[in-house]
Formats: sequence, C-alpha cells, structure tokens
Amino acid sequence: MTRHRGRGIASVNYPIGMNLGGDPSQALVHSNPSGKFTVALSSIDLGQGMKSVTRQICAETLGVPVEDVYVDTADSDTGPHCMGSFASRGTHRVGNAVMAAAREARGVMMEAAAEELEVNAADLETDGRGNIHVKGAPHRSISTKDVAIAAQFKQGKTISGRGIFLVPLSDVDPETGEMSPATCYAHACLVAEVEVDDETGEVAMVRMDSAYELGRALNPRLVEQQLVGGAWMGVSHALYETPEPYYPEPVHGPRDFVEYLMPGPGDICPHDIAVLERPAPDGPFGAKGPGEMCANPVLPAVANAIFNAVGVRIDDLPITPEKVLRAIKAQGGARPQPRR
Repeated sequence: MTRHRGRGIASVNYPIGMNLGGDPSQALVHSNPSGKFTVALSSIDLGQGMKSVTRQICAETLGVPVEDVYVDTADSDTGPHCMGSFASRGTHRVGNAVMAAAREARGVMMEAAAEELEVNAADLETDGRGNIHVKGAPHRSISTKDVAIAAQFKQGKTISGRGIFLVPLSDVDPETGEMSPATCYAHACLVAEVEVDDETGEVAMVRMDSAYELGRALNPRLVEQQLVGGAWMGVSHALYETPEPYYPEPVHGPRDFVEYLMPGPGDICPHDIAVLERPAPDGPFGAKGPGEMCANPVLPAVANAIFNAVGVRIDDLPITPEKVLRAIKAQGGARPQPRR
C-alpha cells in the first residue's frame, strides 16, 4: 500500500447575479418614533450573513449606529420584490437596493432635522453615533430619536425610503448577437493538496490555499467564515455527497444527516485564505460578495490533485474510493505525475 500526494489548481471567474429582466431587488426602510430603523426585504438570509451586511449598508448610508437598524426578511408576500437568494447576488443586488432606500429615508430625516434646527438640510451632517448636527457647529445638534419624534408627531412626516436596484439591459451587437451577461465578476484561485491510497482508493485532504477577489469585504470576519465553510461544501461535493444509487428511489438511502455521507471534523485540513479587495464600481460601497464562488474552485482543484497524485482523471462526481480504485486498476497501477 502506498499513499501518493498530489497537488491541483483551479481558477474561477464568476459572474455576480444575472441579467435576466434586469435581475431586480427591492428594499424598504422606515423609522419608528424612537429613531430605530427597520429594513424590509424579501431576500432570505440562508446563513451567508446577508442580514448583517445589509444592516451595515443601511446604517452607513443613513449615518446612524448599526445597532439602530433591524433587518426583517420574514415574508415574501408582504415584503418588497426580490428575485431570490441565489447566483451570488445578495450583497450586490440587495445591498444596492438597501442603499437606495436608506438614501431616500436619510433625505427625509435630514429635512425633518433641518426644520427643527431652523437651518438648511444641506448644512447638516450625521456623526454615526445617533446625532445630527450643523456642519462646523457640533454644539447645534439633535438626536435621530428626537428627529423621529418630531417628524411623526409634530411635522406629520414618515421617515422612510424605497429602493430598487435594476441592472441595465445589455446592448446586443447586431452583427454577432454578442452581449454582456453580467455587470461584474468575482475571481478565485485555489490550490488543493491531497493524499491518495492506491490500495483502497481513498482520498484525504491535506491542505488548501486560496485567494479570492470579491470587491470590498464589508464584513471581513463573515467573508472569511463563508469562504471556509463554502470550501468544505466544495470538498463534500467533490468527494462525498451523492443521491446515487438511491435516486430517484430513496428506500435504502440515508434517513437523516447522521447517516448522510459528508466530511466531518476529522476530515478537515488547514486552509489558508487571502482576500483581495478590488472595489466594484457598481457595488454597494464596492462590494460584490463571495456566494457560490466559495465552493466552485474546490471541485476541479481536487480532481486535478488526484490526477497529479496517481495519474487518473475522474470526471464524474463525487470522486469515490471505488471510482479511483477502478481507474487505477484500469491503467495498470498508480502513475504519479510530476509536481512543479
């Protein structure tokens, strides 16, 4: 029995969102009388941190503390329209809609504050700590809470805003039919190192090294967590998860996630990640977001690493020990490839 090590690389250029019918997302922002803001969305947080990011975007645009903003994604029937949480579109599309709605709400808030302070709204600025003051004269100020009270009970105003982000439809070349399917792309490169047992066909992950360019990282910790978790989702797709041979009849298949085959804590390997920031011109504060790109480069990188280790090409996922062992036997044994 010999364990062979191999290294594989894969790079990805990933389009953010779609360009079908403009790929719209909408958002609503409003204040209650205590100066706290609610963002209403139909864009669901699947665990990728979209609530946290849109909360940050709204607070930054309004100029209020992030703790004064709540994001509600409860109901797609009563909330504003959204195409959905897929295609890595959440931060870019929804974030832009939230920014537009918060910008409109901020305009109403500043007008209400101007009326209370008896100045022009253009002469006011927020301090990010819950106060609005006259530029150059911070002693002349009013809290956002007092502005909200005055607006709703004295001035008869609703501090609210509506926002929609719609991708401009691409021009079509009359000669070739060529068009631009996306407004921005994210990029990734991942190197996977594996160990392949030529007697059992088992593949073990040794380490991963990756670099992701995803615009501006609005919440670096969330970005890193998503990249780490997404990479292991990619490993799971590459080496473990499959409905076969049970699909479409699952009688003998796993009954719960205890029986479902996927990597566990003992299968995790070191993963070094570099996040490269290149702000997108049309992204909210330059953000694009990682999304599905977290997992995508892992699959080809692992397949390439297995080829480098034992010289077999497996193009049918998942790459199970049985497939690896059959391929090794079919070629007369393991044939490690040169490593550079």
